[in-house]
Amino acid sequence: MNKLVERVKAEGIVTVLKALISTEKGRDYLLKKLDDLIFRQIVLNNPKGRPHKVQEDKYHMLMSIAVSAFRNIERGYFSRAVANKMIESLVKGALLHSGADAERAFREQYGFYPPSFLTISPGKACNLRCIGCYAASGANLEKLRFDVFERIVREAHDFWGSRFIVISGGEPTIYRDNGKTVFDLYEMHPDMYFLMYTNGTTIDKAMAKRMAELGNITPAISVEGYEKETDERRGKGVFKKVLAAMDNLREFGVPFGISVTVTRLNAPLLMKTEFYEYYFEELGATYAWLFHYMPIGRQITLDLMPTPEQRVALYWKWREMVREKRYFVADFWNSGVVSDGCIAAGRPGGYLYIDWNGYVMPCVFIPYYVSNINEIYANGGNLNDAIVTPFFEKIRRWQHEYGYKFHSTPGNWLMPCMIRDHHAEFRKIADEVGVKPEDENADAAFKDPNYYKGLVEYDNRLKELTEPIWKEVFLEVGKKAAA
Repeated sequence: MNKLVERVKAEGIVTVLKALISTEKGRDYLLKKLDDLIFRQIVLNNPKGRPHKVQEDKYHMLMSIAVSAFRNIERGYFSRAVANKMIESLVKGALLHSGADAERAFREQYGFYPPSFLTISPGKACNLRCIGCYAASGANLEKLRFDVFERIVREAHDFWGSRFIVISGGEPTIYRDNGKTVFDLYEMHPDMYFLMYTNGTTIDKAMAKRMAELGNITPAISVEGYEKETDERRGKGVFKKVLAAMDNLREFGVPFGISVTVTRLNAPLLMKTEFYEYYFEELGATYAWLFHYMPIGRQITLDLMPTPEQRVALYWKWREMVREKRYFVADFWNSGVVSDGCIAAGRPGGYLYIDWNGYVMPCVFIPYYVSNINEIYANGGNLNDAIVTPFFEKIRRWQHEYGYKFHSTPGNWLMPCMIRDHHAEFRKIADEVGVKPEDENADAAFKDPNYYKGLVEYDNRLKELTEPIWKEVFLEVGKKAAA
């Protein structure tokens, strides 16, 4: 009876939400209510007692999501039909606590809550040959069988209560196995929402229409800046295809974003407000992911990494765009403050990564593994077995000790990434558990003393620059001493 009452209430709330987002006054009302609710819960209530300034960043980030979405609904770039389907799949699920039973069962069995999502790269094949590709993609045959691909998603849904999955690659839109594509997967899981990283070159009108009809996909399209920067890395003519893809997505009201690999070369461009205005205002992006170049994959070089000085400057720019422009921008790794640090290795509320070979890795940017999902399934196991390996357990312990357990005085979350910002610590764990490299590039990096030396030097310089900011701005050490 109680569940029936909950369902009736949820249906009523969903109906009201659909009505409210359909009008300008309704959206304004919702935004004001959301603003009050989020500020009260995150900043004022602050249930875990996190530093006040950390909670402020979380509040601004959450509001940027809402404002960016409503901005594009207003413009017609985000169709009501798609918005309604998102409410059906995400909001109703949250109201009904549809994943709560799975979360509780997981915690009872393993002693901690499950990750919230995972990233899967079902195939390595790609129609482009981008310089420095993290996946070293190309005309590759490696891929997951569709039944394995679908089982991973289903088990994340059933065992973790997850309702969100990230699809990467390779190029996901060209994945094929036994006549099935990623869109067949999306159709099989209408109560889940999928973020799909794509180069955008295959998104024609028919594909955009299919996305709109399904209503549970948002493509994050890769760009490197404007036309010059994108074509230099991705190939001549790619940027024009990206613009055509965005036209198609706007026409059918499919929300999309951009994904940018930040390098030492394009970092100055990303420090300019005009860059964000171009994509959010002119082209209608709903969000932007900034991934600082990590020296993995094809043609590894430390020289493409943004300098520590650039990274700090990019942090302040990210903060400005989120707080002042209300653009939904997530900067990996400068947004570590809003995620309470590193989210890898199946951390509660975090994620893990599975590639085309079935290798289970802590993160997309940690190309080392100790288990394979194909082997786990062949031996009668399930997705949960991938989380409880010594490799993942040691990383979660590091996360916990670094700051996750110290609610009021966590470690420096301006340096959240284990492999990037604490490379010596990562290597210690990797050596202890005997990790295997995802490919020959990862193997070469692991064996290269100059690679290790370069990353450790980078980390030391980054610490010099960010530690004072962390202590003064976030922990407010100076203010507390003065008080």
